[in-house]
Amino acid sequence: MNQLEIACFNLESALIAAQSGADRIEFCADYASGGITPSIEDFKKLKAFTSIPVYIMIRPRGGDFVYSESEIETMKTCIADFKKAGADGFVFGLLNTDNTLAETNQELGKLAGDTPCTFHRAFDKTPDLFNSLEQLIDWGFKTVLTSGGSTSALAGTAKLGKLLERSQGRIQILPGGGIRSTNIAELADKVTAGFFHSSGIIDGSEIASATEILELKAAMNP
Repeated sequence: MNQLEIACFNLESALIAAQSGADRIEFCADYASGGITPSIEDFKKLKAFTSIPVYIMIRPRGGDFVYSESEIETMKTCIADFKKAGADGFVFGLLNTDNTLAETNQELGKLAGDTPCTFHRAFDKTPDLFNSLEQLIDWGFKTVLTSGGSTSALAGTAKLGKLLERSQGRIQILPGGGIRSTNIAELADKVTAGFFHSSGIIDGSEIASATEILELKAAMNP
């Protein structure tokens, strides 16, 4: 059965997702920036409400994915703090100035320890997705969020299929990017990923729609 991760940019969305059948939550803040690290207070409130896995976005700011030493130190502190608070997973991604994967990703992964790490869609900016995939596997990442290097997951189905084939189960390929209840059935038919990622936002707001999440779940598992 296909499963659904909902990216939630505020506590309200996360509570809606938990109530509406999401299988996992990617918890972050600041929708306008594409997601940054949420407050640990909101995370604790969420964990008190739900038992489904909550993965924490570790991103100190919006913009590019090339970080300063001080920003990296902030990311390390956030991983330590959220791990202590009971985070079920972490989501992050650091690039070099040439868009190759930064070695610091491995360092952050080691700090996470046995808490699983997802590399987010910064992956799609790397010059060779297949080389990047092998690197992430070597570094111990459990999941990579990707649209196959395209503007949306549906547009990237061919490359997503090749990434799935290359991964051979060594890392979870998590399709994301423009996934809605209106297209997820077609995507799931073309890409046998097993897990899919959506914000569940359909009205231009920053709040997930309970109806959309329910319809996503129904459409992906007819």
